[in-house]
Amino acid sequence: MDKWFKFPARKALPVVAGILFFCLSAAAVAFGFEDVAQRARQLAASSYKKPVDMPKELSGLNYDQYRDIRFKPERSLWRSAKLPFELAFFHRGLYFDQPIKINEVSSAGVREVRFNPEDFNYGANKLDTQKFKDIGFAGFRVHYPINTPKYKDEVLVFLGASYFRAVGRNQHYGLSARGLAIDTAVASGEEFPRFVEFWVERPSPKDTELVIYGLLDSRSAAGAYRFVVRPGGETVVDVKARVFARNEVAKLGLAPLTSMFFFGDNQAPPAPDYRPEVHDSDGLSIHSSTGEWLWRPLVNPKRLLVTSFALTDPQGFGLMQRDRRFVSYEDLEARYESRPSAWVKPRGKWGAGRVELVQIPTPDETNDNIVAFWVPAKPPGPKQALDIEYQLSWQSTASAMPPGSWVSQTRWGRGHTPKPDNSVTLHVDFDGPALKKIADSVEVKALVSVDANGELLENVARRNEVTGGWRLTVRFRQRDTAKPVELRAQLRDGNESISETWSYILPPT
Repeated sequence: MDKWFKFPARKALPVVAGILFFCLSAAAVAFGFEDVAQRARQLAASSYKKPVDMPKELSGLNYDQYRDIRFKPERSLWRSAKLPFELAFFHRGLYFDQPIKINEVSSAGVREVRFNPEDFNYGANKLDTQKFKDIGFAGFRVHYPINTPKYKDEVLVFLGASYFRAVGRNQHYGLSARGLAIDTAVASGEEFPRFVEFWVERPSPKDTELVIYGLLDSRSAAGAYRFVVRPGGETVVDVKARVFARNEVAKLGLAPLTSMFFFGDNQAPPAPDYRPEVHDSDGLSIHSSTGEWLWRPLVNPKRLLVTSFALTDPQGFGLMQRDRRFVSYEDLEARYESRPSAWVKPRGKWGAGRVELVQIPTPDETNDNIVAFWVPAKPPGPKQALDIEYQLSWQSTASAMPPGSWVSQTRWGRGHTPKPDNSVTLHVDFDGPALKKIADSVEVKALVSVDANGELLENVARRNEVTGGWRLTVRFRQRDTAKPVELRAQLRDGNESISETWSYILPPT
């Protein structure tokens, strides 16, 4: 600093002027969350405008024709600069009919990444690509090396409405997250907000995280989002959102997760299948502010099934894939054992509300039929804003697990009695370090409760000599088969709980 003041005035002034110009320029091009929030506020204050229609040539494509349109990897954003991240883009067509605007944010300012048909290979499709200029993108994907430094893997995708999904090391795509869910499982019909514009910060050569901003719009709400993406063994996305309501919303779902459950160890396949289980997730896990862990195994019901768990300031929730054994799935293509769990960890206090679980009947594995999200007790009113922050981690191992013991599987069957009595038996296996430390002389008991539509007939807990854990056998009768039965159970050593809470619902049969 002393040397600075020793410069002659005629030399110092140009330097000062240059620094001042740089600062003013940086301030002029600075872009961040508040800029997106201001746009979202303006959107919510105005009438909703439907997106423009897609060219007929693209809306008429079938699945295989659309799949034949591929982005040219050599045209990826930032490839020529050899930056750690790259962006590739999706063409509009088929179901992905709504346009998305994508911008790059750098020290030079904000510039739009323009759609160019020359960036795509159209395969066997015979299309007049000159009609497609400036039609916008359907979405984009992020590439970053997580398995080997020699190759940039696809780690994150934004495609369709407000859907996005990610993978970590050695994972395969499975469940998805969403920016927002509105009126899910409401009789009036669900509303699907969509991201209409993105801003992606240009990374530096040594960056290990990528910052993405998104602008969301729908008939009932608008929102501003910031995603900080850190790919790795578990890809982590820090989410900050500000949602503005246009009008009253019957049900506002925050931090929504969407998955698939067709059949599993607690539900036989509807027809003979060589695969023992088919699902992207096998249960909903919740960590309450009281420290209780709860596990709700998923089902594929015969009709819509909506349940919820009232909480205040939850510590986390997620749709999890706990069973990681290939022999549980035997699917060489789908590789369900490698599909990630998604865990939502709130930042700050979320207040009172509920985690809602929606389970929808599905005839096959091609439909996402499971939805879980947070519903605040006090949603924003018209023209009001709601702020929320959370961390979303895509896990290959269940790191978001109770520290003591947990449910490893739930098996369902008819009760085995000398005389058939229409009872149902559930075998629940618990595993974990807390159980393995219990001496054989200790008598472990199960605290089991059944709602008014069930009659508890048998409750037995015993050590599982194969796994070192414990198995709970619950036999009960469903009083009214047109109504569900809800059960809860914990393993206890005296008055002390030594397991998470198993919470099960048997749908109407």
